[in-house]
Amino acid sequence: MILRAIEKFLHQHDMSPATFGRHSVRDPRLVFDLRNGRQPGNRVKRRIEHFMNNYRRSRMA
Repeated sequence: MILRAIEKFLHQHDMSPATFGRHSVRDPRLVFDLRNGRQPGNRVKRRIEHFMNNYRRSRMA
């Protein structure tokens, strides 16, 4: 489910997977690993969601 939200976010904001991972959790391999089956913990999920929410808010202002 989190991967689906990330993929949608990447498409909507024309952001590369490596950039997303670097900015959200300081891991440029994050999206690639998730695509290969990595299961993020709750803390990582919260950081990802926090990043996406803040990024969207900053674009609206």
